[in-house]
Amino acid sequence: MPPRPSKPAVSSPKAAAAPTPPKARAAKTKPATKKPVAPATVEAIPASPVHVGIGGWTFEPWRGVFYPPGLPHAKELGFAASRLTAIEVNGTFYRTQTPATFRKWASEVPNGFVFSLKGPRYVTNRRDLAGAGESIDRFLDSGVTELGDRLGPLLWQFPPTRKFDEAEFGGFLELLPREFHGRRLRHAVEVRHDSFRVPAFVRLARRFETAIVFSEHNTYPAIADVTADFVYLRLQKGDDQVPTCYPEAGVAAWAERVRGWLAGRPPSDLPRVDTAPGKTVPRDVFVYFIHEGKVRAPAGAMALIETLRS
Repeated sequence: MPPRPSKPAVSSPKAAAAPTPPKARAAKTKPATKKPVAPATVEAIPASPVHVGIGGWTFEPWRGVFYPPGLPHAKELGFAASRLTAIEVNGTFYRTQTPATFRKWASEVPNGFVFSLKGPRYVTNRRDLAGAGESIDRFLDSGVTELGDRLGPLLWQFPPTRKFDEAEFGGFLELLPREFHGRRLRHAVEVRHDSFRVPAFVRLARRFETAIVFSEHNTYPAIADVTADFVYLRLQKGDDQVPTCYPEAGVAAWAERVRGWLAGRPPSDLPRVDTAPGKTVPRDVFVYFIHEGKVRAPAGAMALIETLRS
């Protein structure tokens, strides 16, 4: 593909405020030898305001616990999608998929179901984040938009060793396209170093309309500031000794927080970094039950779905 247009270097925290806001960026074009770009109208994000799910769908201990005994492996995705409303795909972090694979996944889930795709490690683990443009293109060119309206947010997860550098991170967020092949893209970043717990990071994410993942985790920083038109939660304190992953009171508490975000009322019991509040407007919410044992993660997701419905 043609080389990415050069961008001004971001060399200092002061300069980091200068990148062009995402709304002003030109839509990406593709060479004529490749698949034609879709019409200029950008397809909308799926209509449902809340999606609840788990990480992946292939996990042997789920057989006989979540999946019925004897269910063919080929039917596991369809079964999971009949009981959940979203899945976070970890496989895209480790290896490049194909357009045919994305089309197959989309064909096996019902309307309204979405996949959140984890961006590849060759993007987030590189030393020079601001130079990741070609790597981001490579990921998008693998066929992610073949998911159609089943495509949820793209999750960019950074290693615990990555420290916050305003200029570097600003350069990276500027590279994330807001549309691709005529489809709107949403981006979320999960940071796992405590140096990101500063207002400058929150304001940077807000400027680029990128969600900061709220990670409920024993060691990762918990940042509940709302920085995009959606909220992305990764609940990682589940207990496999509890049939529903979280106790009933815990599920009820998360349901109440989700209702608050949906109504434009951010919860007051979660830690925020920036004292300046974001806009108080309704947000879409994506919730994933992901913990180390993860045997009861599907049960936690189903419990939250049922609580929200009731």
